[in-house]
Amino acid sequence: MKKVLIIDDEPLARSVVREFLSQRNDFEILGECANGYEGLKSIEALKPDLIFLDIQMPKINGFEMLELVDQPISVIFTTAYDEYALKAFETSAVDYLLKPFSQERFDQAIEKWSRQSDATINQSDLSEITKQPDEHLRIVIKDGSSIKIIPTSEVTHLEAYDDYVKIHTSNKTYLKNKTMSYYEKTLDASNFVRIHRSFILNINELTGIEAFEKNSYRAVLKSGERISISRNAYGPLKELLGI
Repeated sequence: MKKVLIIDDEPLARSVVREFLSQRNDFEILGECANGYEGLKSIEALKPDLIFLDIQMPKINGFEMLELVDQPISVIFTTAYDEYALKAFETSAVDYLLKPFSQERFDQAIEKWSRQSDATINQSDLSEITKQPDEHLRIVIKDGSSIKIIPTSEVTHLEAYDDYVKIHTSNKTYLKNKTMSYYEKTLDASNFVRIHRSFILNINELTGIEAFEKNSYRAVLKSGERISISRNAYGPLKELLGI
């Protein structure tokens, strides 16, 4: 018996998946979740074999939820928006069901999963794929058992840290399994600038630039922290600041 979890903020959409699954005797529905927060907790607690996941949901969307999942998971996306199809397949999703879908199309997705039972979301794939429209405004972090949504306006700078990125705010530093190049492409270029291979700076936090050793400079932040500016970034940073 395969264990299934349904994650969708629309009750009618969940009922359709539930009805279609009821036509089969080889699946057990572990539960239904109305948002990504509930979905993440249920995945960790119930460990389903397969999830049916909506993309556009309140608070955190389906892709953001998947970034926070610690275990490999098989996913069939269910959504009313076809513009997310490419991104869904780039995450190694089993299939992508565009609402409204028929029982026949639903069964095709199930059969596809049965043939590819090792098809699971690859977390590394999630780090470099197409951006969401509001991704430049927030960063979703898993902080212990909590989920935090950090407005990018509160981020002072980002720092490369092995396979992770440190997200620095005035109050705390968080780790995110992304790359610096991802954030360089995603964050608002009018506010965030790559000043070093290891640093991206929120220029609103900059209070000055000081000389450091021979022909090198450091950015001075409101917090008093100093971070390196590469030679290649020094000129473009001055130009951006109009100095």
